[in-house]
Amino acid sequence: MGKLTSTVWLVLIVFSQHVMANSQYNMRKGVTDISNNVYQLHMTIFLICCVIGVIVFAIMFWALIHHRKSKGAVPAQFHESTKVEILWTAIPFVILIAMAIPATKTLIAMEDASKADLTIKITGSQWKWHYEYMGEDVEFYSMLATPQDEIANLADKNPNYLLEVDKPLVLPINQKVRFLMTSDDVIHSWWVPDFAVKKDANPGFINETWTNINEVGIYRGQCAELCGKDHGFMPVVVEAKTEEDFKTWLAEAKQAKQKAAEADAALLDQVVPKEELMALGEQVYMASCAACHQPTGLGLPGVFPALKGSPIVIGDIKGHIDILLHGKPGTAMQSFAKQLSIKQIAAVITYKRNAWGNDTGEVIQPSEIQAALDADGEAN
Repeated sequence: MGKLTSTVWLVLIVFSQHVMANSQYNMRKGVTDISNNVYQLHMTIFLICCVIGVIVFAIMFWALIHHRKSKGAVPAQFHESTKVEILWTAIPFVILIAMAIPATKTLIAMEDASKADLTIKITGSQWKWHYEYMGEDVEFYSMLATPQDEIANLADKNPNYLLEVDKPLVLPINQKVRFLMTSDDVIHSWWVPDFAVKKDANPGFINETWTNINEVGIYRGQCAELCGKDHGFMPVVVEAKTEEDFKTWLAEAKQAKQKAAEADAALLDQVVPKEELMALGEQVYMASCAACHQPTGLGLPGVFPALKGSPIVIGDIKGHIDILLHGKPGTAMQSFAKQLSIKQIAAVITYKRNAWGNDTGEVIQPSEIQAALDADGEAN
């Protein structure tokens, strides 16, 4: 009978783990050893709680049924029992120790970011992520790529609505990757459920965590901290590649950065037509500025200033360039010097100065942006 009971319990545990692992209502197993350990720990404690619940309620209902007044049950007359008190103190203590040992091991492993093969600095800002591959001279911003028509309910939403970006974070599998987390403005939280990684990015502080991915694929997450009005528009997308494919991607990223620098240099002797700048400027504005200042350029009263008729936009060009390059401390206005190319900055400034009835007629060339950057370099 004992062997049969043990077998039944084993079957129930294995079956429940299999069923729950494929349930949309349960924690996911993920694709790292840590995430699997967290899942197993979760299921083990869940089953312990279920067993305790079954035993407690079984005893309670048995007592209610077999010791009811209609059967003539007479209450026992006693005040205390040292044995019972020791028993109901010792059993929970043993159970808690049994749960604490694997939980502590998992938590210690989650915090051990030493001996990493690759280190990536992750900086959160409203509302995008900046990824910098330390020692590799590769960095980029990752922004929401969901079309505005879907957000405005003017088009059908795709399966990855609000969970897609223009540039995903690319990582190798089977390598320990260390993350250094910080923020440019408010508190953010970088969260990818499949990695069992969720770490706050605090301004002025560096937090660290790590992952080691076992499977190639695309994994999605999002900012898990209420970081502002567009908090829901700050997804995380990670593309895990084989080690060889990652090396190839890294080499291509370095090459693309060099080509971008060469393209910027070639623009310095060119005059870009206004029509081309306006078309590009509108694209850049909708991707980088419209979330705050609105597609109409009217902003949000009391929160984000309007650009239509703005003294900065229709005023001195140097001041307009300066705020794009350096941002405005104490506000949500960020520096776009590293986020956009000199052509994109020239284009978006040209667009702002000629859209929504501003009609200044002014055209800003990439060479003017580069001159401002050079002046900053000399000042520093």
